[in-house]
Amino acid sequence: MAEIIQEEGHKGKGKRKAKKHGTHIDMTPMVDLACLLLTFFMLTTAFNKPKVMEVIMPEKPKANEKPPELDKDRALNILLVENDKVLWYIGIAELGKTQITEADFSKDGIRKVLLQRNKQLFSNITKMNRELVEGKLKLPKDSVEGRIKRFYKADKFGPIVLIKAAEGVKYRNIVDIIDEMAITNIARYSLVDINPVEKMMVQAHLASKPPVTAIK
Repeated sequence: MAEIIQEEGHKGKGKRKAKKHGTHIDMTPMVDLACLLLTFFMLTTAFNKPKVMEVIMPEKPKANEKPPELDKDRALNILLVENDKVLWYIGIAELGKTQITEADFSKDGIRKVLLQRNKQLFSNITKMNRELVEGKLKLPKDSVEGRIKRFYKADKFGPIVLIKAAEGVKYRNIVDIIDEMAITNIARYSLVDINPVEKMMVQAHLASKPPVTAIK
């Protein structure tokens, strides 16, 4: 704030003589205001950042490289059906032989199934992330992603997940199951069409379930 002293009294006779002083401006309130504005804009910028899920893509195959054959013992088929239901089975679909199991999107549902079948890879990546947080391992972001890709490429025992959506499935369910792939560090998964045998298996499974009656 400005402080100006204009006059100074004198003892005795004579006129009062005005004494001039320099103007002093206190900038403390302006500094406080600048800090508040800076904090506000920093927080606003952070809140406006888009929320995305990082997906580490596999390396492109070489021109003459043949795609690997699907190991039926590692093939985990996930069937998304109506009413937020998740069905899954291992191997190749055979009507009357293949057993379908029902799950959901809870932590004790399909996520538990994925973790049980992907123990080794999930453990390796979790250990690396823990060492990064604790400071035992220091790597730039590019090197971290490169190491995860090597983990994925070297995985020989984890599941190969085939995601198949039936008619009437909500788009949100597809997003949820892809999110589960990231959470459980699944190295290989793909979105494929549901085949006729699987459609009949789904119908038979749902028909065998008793209808849920509403409680009045």
